[in-house]
Amino acid sequence: MRPHVLAAAVLTALAAALTALAAAGPARAAATDPPAPQGVFLSVSGNQGSWIRGELLRCEPEAWGHHPHASEACGALDRAHGNLDALVADPEMCTQVYAPVTVSASGTYRGKQITWQKTYANACTMQASTGYVFRF
Repeated sequence: MRPHVLAAAVLTALAAALTALAAAGPARAAATDPPAPQGVFLSVSGNQGSWIRGELLRCEPEAWGHHPHASEACGALDRAHGNLDALVADPEMCTQVYAPVTVSASGTYRGKQITWQKTYANACTMQASTGYVFRF
């Protein structure tokens, strides 16, 4: 067989194979793919959304990720059984300046779905009320 005839046959076979793959549809994730990492997305925002910060807190199987106080935050959530309203407040003297901050948490904590939001008079009262959870 001549080289140009062989090359044409190879190209034809390759084109047919690519056409068959394209017709098969998009690739699907394998059933053995690990689940997406679970965690609680925490956010803190200033008055009327003037600024916002957020962090993903992951506590399973142990505290990990980019939260600067992940171990302490996971420990606080453990003591509160995942209920952010039950976080133990730190005794702290805060000013009466009104500069509201809103905190929110949404995601999964140790298998429990969490959706929570609260507004505090200022950042000091927020930190005193939530401890390490929103310190990022």
